[in-house]
Amino acid sequence: MNLPAVRAIYRFEMARTFRTLTQSIVSPVLSTSLYFIVFGTAIGSRMGEIGGTSYGAFIIPGLIMLSLLNESISNASFGIYLPKWSGTIYELLSAPVSPLEAVLGYVGAASTKSVMLGLLILLTARFFVPYSILHPFWMVAFLLLTAVTFSSFGFIIGLWADDFQKLQVIPLMVVTPLTFLGGAFYSIGMLPPFWQKVALFNPVVYLISGFRWSFYGQSDVNVVLSAGMTVAFLLVCAVAIAWIFRTGYKLRS
Repeated sequence: MNLPAVRAIYRFEMARTFRTLTQSIVSPVLSTSLYFIVFGTAIGSRMGEIGGTSYGAFIIPGLIMLSLLNESISNASFGIYLPKWSGTIYELLSAPVSPLEAVLGYVGAASTKSVMLGLLILLTARFFVPYSILHPFWMVAFLLLTAVTFSSFGFIIGLWADDFQKLQVIPLMVVTPLTFLGGAFYSIGMLPPFWQKVALFNPVVYLISGFRWSFYGQSDVNVVLSAGMTVAFLLVCAVAIAWIFRTGYKLRS
């Protein structure tokens, strides 16, 4: 394992984050704060409890996941697409750096940024609504697992994209709608029976449900199933990345 190479890629990506701190960290935190103000404080104060939890506190896990998924994908996809766009990908491919080491550097940095963002949003939420974390260990575990999984997914998108527009297609057209429909602002138990069954085909339901369980001990699906679905998606991403590096698919485009 070429640890200096992994560390160099990781530090370069983290340095880029701090050079664009407003865009990478401040902007998502401020955007999520608006959700807390509108849905948590203004609307939430006029709504009843959901499963014994105030509405403002209930939506905290969903809002964190909304930002976490989008930022994990965006950070990782842009991180690997930029060298392709600028041509510096050839330096990486010719260097004594294995595909595993490159993935560890890029995905590790994107995951770190996403976890930082998730924790900052969690701290910001304290200023708007009171909440508790029933299982802090599992909260951190779900946060890390989701960040790594969707950073890996974003890495694949960055390898697949031919232009900057494609970097935004899947996050905006697929991930964000699935998150809104995945129980970020409501429990799927509030839906009619038919739509409850349809919602179970949405993978984001399992992420939000498991993450919410770590806060309040309540979930729409079994927490073991939530963790299993996330791990399964991570394995699929790992296999896809291995295939891309093995075949060289779009690495030089």
